[in-house]
Amino acid sequence: MQDTVLPILYQDEYLVAINKPHNLLVHRSSIAAEESVFALQLLRDQLNCWVSPCHRIDRKTSGVLLFALSAEVDKAMKMQFENHATQKKYLALVRGYLPESGMTDRPLAKENGTLQDAVTHFRCLKQVELEIEVSRYPTSRYSLAEITPETGRMHQIRRHFAQLRHYLIGDKTYGECKHNKMFEQRFGLNTMLLHASELSFVHPITGVNIHITAPMSDEFTRILTEIGMV
Repeated sequence: MQDTVLPILYQDEYLVAINKPHNLLVHRSSIAAEESVFALQLLRDQLNCWVSPCHRIDRKTSGVLLFALSAEVDKAMKMQFENHATQKKYLALVRGYLPESGMTDRPLAKENGTLQDAVTHFRCLKQVELEIEVSRYPTSRYSLAEITPETGRMHQIRRHFAQLRHYLIGDKTYGECKHNKMFEQRFGLNTMLLHASELSFVHPITGVNIHITAPMSDEFTRILTEIGMV
């Protein structure tokens, strides 16, 4: 991945947004000290300028990742994210049949145990039933979800859907191991099927409303095709 050219979705003299691939860390982290390739360094070298991520998405999550090209813009955009002034949408493949739409507002605990408010809205885009036995059931059901988080807590979508028992496929931390194993063995899946598909915000310099969309990764599309969702 060292020679990866990151797909640019939006760029001006203040900001640049990429479509981050699955399995790429945003920046150096003590929890993955063995890694040497990061989106920040790749983009910096690709553009040959200073960049700073305005927010984070998980290593195994693909999709829209916004960078600032100056410290002033970085501070302004981080404030928008912290104040929940941005709008984000995600796509995820989850276990089971989701209702047509819904939400959950169960608080989520920080590492120190303090509870934080967390709100996640979702709607079901598609459903499929596979003639594949997993656990004690003769068939397996899955849903493609469009997810709109109001808040931005650590692993919020993954944790909220685990609480709902609609586990994200490929999520090794909060997911369901038997369904993950089936997708690995049957379909060769080696990542988590969560994609940051849209990001909207007010440009911190121009005041213009910006809306950025990211096409789904080839891996996500391949899996949906193989299970008959597209």
